[in-house]
Amino acid sequence: MLIAPSMLACDFRRIGEEARRALDAGADWLHLDVMDGSFVDNISFGPDICGAIRKSVPEGAYLDAHLMIDAPDHYYPRFVKAGVNMISIHLEREGAVDLHATLAAIRAAGLHCGLAVNPATPVEGALPYLEEVDMVLVMSVVPGFGGQSFMAEVLDKVRVLAEERAKRGLSFIIQMDGGIGPAQAPLCREAGADCLVAGSSTFKAPDMAAAIAAMK
Repeated sequence: MLIAPSMLACDFRRIGEEARRALDAGADWLHLDVMDGSFVDNISFGPDICGAIRKSVPEGAYLDAHLMIDAPDHYYPRFVKAGVNMISIHLEREGAVDLHATLAAIRAAGLHCGLAVNPATPVEGALPYLEEVDMVLVMSVVPGFGGQSFMAEVLDKVRVLAEERAKRGLSFIIQMDGGIGPAQAPLCREAGADCLVAGSSTFKAPDMAAAIAAMK
């Protein structure tokens, strides 16, 4: 199980130090929640902050950028330049954005690519993309704000993805994001998830290393 603390929950006044603290506590990845105030009703940070985090952490640190934005096809090159390792875009932009072309372009730039699915979106829409992605991100809260409660009903989506992965002989990662802590981790793992994004339960824990170890 990979644990990816969400930088959205860190102390932004010390964001570089916070990134290093998470890695020192045992984080496998750092999750970067990019919000544009349009696709979701919040604004977080953009490629410059992602680039600053890259410069603040060891060279091998894995940066997982989740683009909750209207135009991932337009903005993804800026995140490539910022030095992230994974870029995930949202299935909900299908039609407005050529998702197949954008995923292919992210991979062509040398990065891993992911497809994110909101709680209200049927997971079946992601199935045609499974051969093209390195990861599917199942949101277990409505994206936009941290601190929400885990929506257990989305575990059925994870089960569908895990079944499809096995049936097709694929190896994409199934990530879950939202309201996840030590109590939810076993449920996610049992459903088939491989990577958990955790914000408040890591950065706001009395002992981050203990919280990450508990989830693992």
